[in-house]
Amino acid sequence: MRDQSLFDKIDLHLIRVLHTVLTERSVSKAAIRLGMHQPAVSASLKRLRDFAGDPLLVRSGSGMVPTETALRMLEPSASILRAAEMLFSDARGFEPDAARNTFRLAASDYLDPLFLPRLVAQIKEQAPFAEIEIHPLSGASDYRTQLAQGDIDVVIGNWPQPPDDLHLGRLFGDEVVCLVSNKHPAVRRGWDQTQWLEAEHIAPGATHPGAKGVIDEHLSGLGLQRHIVARCPHFSLIPGMVASTLLVLTTGRQYCERFVDTLPVTIMPCPVQFPRMMYYQLWHARTHTSASNKWLRERIKSVAAELRKE
Repeated sequence: MRDQSLFDKIDLHLIRVLHTVLTERSVSKAAIRLGMHQPAVSASLKRLRDFAGDPLLVRSGSGMVPTETALRMLEPSASILRAAEMLFSDARGFEPDAARNTFRLAASDYLDPLFLPRLVAQIKEQAPFAEIEIHPLSGASDYRTQLAQGDIDVVIGNWPQPPDDLHLGRLFGDEVVCLVSNKHPAVRRGWDQTQWLEAEHIAPGATHPGAKGVIDEHLSGLGLQRHIVARCPHFSLIPGMVASTLLVLTTGRQYCERFVDTLPVTIMPCPVQFPRMMYYQLWHARTHTSASNKWLRERIKSVAAELRKE
């Protein structure tokens, strides 16, 4: 009877607070994400601690970390929230013009700079009441766990070998080229493989823990290494840095072409032969049959096709 009595006291809102507090590891950040006042989140956390007989979050240095008990609650709480979200929306069919879903995407800014703006515009045009959260892909993000726990719905990016434990949809392939300033000596004289390797390169930060990046992964397989002198976690800022220096950016042609008319930069062929860069969307089995998530994945595919035609 005690278990039934405890179950009767737990509602979906408390589960949502639990999951948000544990993923944010901060009451104040959880309050912002939930749109609640901090004292209300603290009060809910107190109730959850009483129910669990565990502190759930404990202080560690200047931050907070989940206890072992709390970590075991993460995946079940995410599963409950995802099931609740799908329970009625999928039962009655997904109707974009009336939907109030929150779509959560994780994407790198390696993408065509028009990709996310076009995607957001298309989602808001067809599903005006939906909300959109775009999360960065960084060295600190664990997108597999985020997908499994329902923190994000889809990951968009490029990988030399995409993971085989997730569903995958190919979006487009792109030729690897170099972007340099119009004043770069290679624009006048050209370059060979040795000159390219010895040039000063700028590279992005890793998109997930342990990632080398498609360019350096391929070079490593050839026994080659380029001379990287600058790294920037904000890929969208790199073309501006290239324009005012002798740095070399090596990436997809579609991305580079967006800047040749607005910055003093030139696209050059790369003297090292690379396979085409492939871009994908990845999603977890838990959302594979969800009507709303199918609709989201179709929007992503549609925008990719539209930009490919251009």
